[in-house]
This record gives sequence, structure tokens and C-alpha cells, in this order.
Amino acid sequence: MISNDIQKIAENLKESIKMPEWARFVKAGVYAERQPTQENWWQLRASAILRKIALRGPIGARKLQKILGKMKNCGVKPDKKRNASGKIIRTILQQLESNKIIEQSKSKKKGRVVTKSGLEILKD
Repeated sequence: MISNDIQKIAENLKESIKMPEWARFVKAGVYAERQPTQENWWQLRASAILRKIALRGPIGARKLQKILGKMKNCGVKPDKKRNASGKIIRTILQQLESNKIIEQSKSKKKGRVVTKSGLEILKD
């Protein structure tokens, strides 16, 4: 059973996933007005991405952008759904892949899937 607690998964990923220097200055997506204020936002985003990959099976960066996107406040105009930052998602996917937590799918459907070590992180 995959854990629903993103905080616990983020704690498990703390040693293997490190936030790059440039990440202190970027927004999480087009919808955001400012950069994230939480200290561990990078690990929280990585744990959310890992959980989504485990639940949805081979999934790529573009689909994750759509899933993790939010509504942008357009003032008096109606709000619009906007994608999450692709650079952040790609970098987290590369970090998870280099730590052997996820891997490229070998099936016909392209994307990334969770490895056995990744499932152990999710079950704790």
C-alpha cells in the first residue's frame, strides 16, 4: 500500500534528493506569483512526483506538468488552468532516476516507473 502522507515520503527522500542552487529563485509554475517559501519544498515536490508515478504507471514529464498545475488568478477575468514548471519536474525526475528510485519504462508505453527501492520508500 502506497502511503498518502507526502511529508513522510519527503523525509525518506531527504538524503537522496538535494535542491539545486537555482531552485531558490524560481516559481513552481506560471500560476505562482512568488517562489515557494517552505524550506523543504523541493523534497515535497519530489515526493508528490514519486507518488504520482507509482499510482499512474509509466508517466512522462509533460503529463506531470498538467497534473501538478494549478489555476492562475487572472484578476477580474476567469481563472485558467496552467501547467507546473517543466524544468523543476525534469530535474527531479533526473535526480530520482540517478538514485535508482525510478527508471525509464521498458514497455511499449513511454514514461517512467517506480523501481523496487522506490516502492520501499513509498511504503514506509
